[in-house]
Amino acid sequence: MCDSADCCCESDYGHNAIPVPELFGTNVFNDRMMRERLPKDTYKALRKTINTGVALAPEVASVVANAMMTWAIERGASHYTHWFQPLTGATAEKHDSFISPTDDGGVIMEFSGKQLIQGEPDASSFPSGGLRVTFEARGYTAWDCTSPAFLKEDGAGDVTLCIPTAFCSYNGEALDKKTPLLRSMNAVSKHALRVLRAMGNTKSATVLSTVGAEQEYFLVEREFYQQRLDLMSCGRTLFGAPAPKGQELEDQYFGAIKDRVSAYMKDLDVELWKMGISSKTKHNEVAPAQFEMAPVFTTTNMATDHNQLVMETMQKVALRHDMVCLLHEKPYAGVNGSGKHNNWSLSTDDGINLLEPGQTPEDNAQFLIFISALLKAVDVHADIMRATCGSSGNDHRLGANEAPPAIISVFLGQELSDVLEKLAKGEKISKTDAQTLKIGVDSLPELPKDNTDRNRTSPFAFTGNKFEFRMVGSSQSIAGPNVALNTIAAEALDEIATRLEKAKDVNKEILAILTEVMKAHGRIVFNGNNYSEDWVKEAEKRGLPNVRNTVDALKAFVSPKAIKLFGKYNVLSKDELHSRYDIYVEQYAKHINIEAMTAIQMTRRQYVPAAIRFITELGASLAAAGKLGTVQKELLEQVSKHLDAAAKKVVKLEEEAQKAQAIDKVEKQAATFRDKVMPAAVSLRVDIDALEAILPVDLWPVPTYSEMLFKL
Repeated sequence: MCDSADCCCESDYGHNAIPVPELFGTNVFNDRMMRERLPKDTYKALRKTINTGVALAPEVASVVANAMMTWAIERGASHYTHWFQPLTGATAEKHDSFISPTDDGGVIMEFSGKQLIQGEPDASSFPSGGLRVTFEARGYTAWDCTSPAFLKEDGAGDVTLCIPTAFCSYNGEALDKKTPLLRSMNAVSKHALRVLRAMGNTKSATVLSTVGAEQEYFLVEREFYQQRLDLMSCGRTLFGAPAPKGQELEDQYFGAIKDRVSAYMKDLDVELWKMGISSKTKHNEVAPAQFEMAPVFTTTNMATDHNQLVMETMQKVALRHDMVCLLHEKPYAGVNGSGKHNNWSLSTDDGINLLEPGQTPEDNAQFLIFISALLKAVDVHADIMRATCGSSGNDHRLGANEAPPAIISVFLGQELSDVLEKLAKGEKISKTDAQTLKIGVDSLPELPKDNTDRNRTSPFAFTGNKFEFRMVGSSQSIAGPNVALNTIAAEALDEIATRLEKAKDVNKEILAILTEVMKAHGRIVFNGNNYSEDWVKEAEKRGLPNVRNTVDALKAFVSPKAIKLFGKYNVLSKDELHSRYDIYVEQYAKHINIEAMTAIQMTRRQYVPAAIRFITELGASLAAAGKLGTVQKELLEQVSKHLDAAAKKVVKLEEEAQKAQAIDKVEKQAATFRDKVMPAAVSLRVDIDALEAILPVDLWPVPTYSEMLFKL
């Protein structure tokens, strides 16, 4: 047995052994499998396509397709699908079998290179935001060979070969989230590489954006879920009086994991590991019945694919354990909501993390340049970053004392901030007791390393070798935020590269860039408590935007600045941006409308009848008690008051929803749902929750917060 603390030797697994090294990636047609199954020339050609983007020859595609099919069939697959990510926020797949009829009435198993490379699903029922008319159905899926094919197994044992693909219209417009993501990765790689070349790095061939996406989620009994129309229709509770105990004792976070939840997490890990998803960390989160899973970093494209699979697998595995996984950003009022921390960095193909201090002075000058590029990028395009996290669900989370505020700022740590601020002022840097890093420019100081705590309130925090973007909602695809991050970084690096390429003295120019960035964009740096009211006031003084709702935030996608940015780097065209804006605004309106219709139905069909039954019981009890029925009389008055108010408010909610539904222009409609329908629903909740606090348990028609949060 080896001595490593991380050893996974078979003898260490125990009674319920999971041979993780042997299990990991068994359902992935990864590089190891390609080397085993493909002829050497075919493997080299495919690797060249993956690494450089050159077109794959048809004959090479045919060999790859046959090897992929044979591997999939050996593992039980009979069908394949082009797996893609339309603008619904979910994934999509149409399954086709490998069978091909023969002249003698039998079948053979076939899978051609053409079938591997391109598919043609009906695109008419996917949102396009006006890029195409409904009767035009043609759309194309194109194989993304940079993200390996994988097998999905369902609970019945059915196995399907899934081929990650991009999804485009007949005219080539992006109808998905993967296409702009791949474009943005190319853009940031190109300009990051220019910076490296200008600073003397001639070895690195490409720069990859990398991501590790932490995923928060809730679990609830399936029985309780099925009794709550709001959970089934909306993913969150529209009503619910607070439980006597919430998260105030701080005993849930990192607490001992219950056996039942641990069994779920074990099965989840197994399913993810088989698909090559490196589920690394699992723990209790802050709120009762809330948990988190975190993976190891990988390329942004694969990380996005993996996160979609993580969310899908979490939900499927939960059902096998008679639970439901809730991915909504705010399933329960009064306790923490869920997000996903998008840990983003840049790395070269030869293993250099460009956001990590290095071993040489030259490496650390490089580190400061890339840090400065991100400061500039985030300050200039804070509105776009905020827009990427906009959704009706995330509006319940952002700005509360559980998540970053709607104000974008950057945490660097006090020591690093002090160095950059003094540089900008031309002040001398005094040495501290901190561990220091020497920088390869004579006029630059030694750089403190790891001499500060982490800031968990910051929306965009530097954590030593990456930036943690903490505003992303738990149900959201991480594609959008990373498209934005890659593109704004590409712009800043493009400008820096141009200056360095023209500079007669590169070291002098580096110092000038660092100084100018801090003077112009240092306002974005904030190392304090982002939850405080003082910061809201300070941010306003600094001129930092504070966009508090999705309807306003999404406007950044169609601003002249955004159109110029995404167009310049060939990530999204003007039409593609406008289509996304229309889709996301419409989705916001639809979600609020569904919530309103659900609240109306629950009130009329469940809560009002329950209150009437209690009033009837109280009336009978009061009649029997006569003058002694003081308690019954007081209860009757309280219940009647809230019942009458709820009856009026549900009518008001219905009226406001009908008015909003009748509005043709989607932007105005969304604003009306925000300004009229949402407040009406919130007002209705006040009286329903008050009734829950009064009515007997046996009369209340739905599971309560106490049951859902603690009876797991």
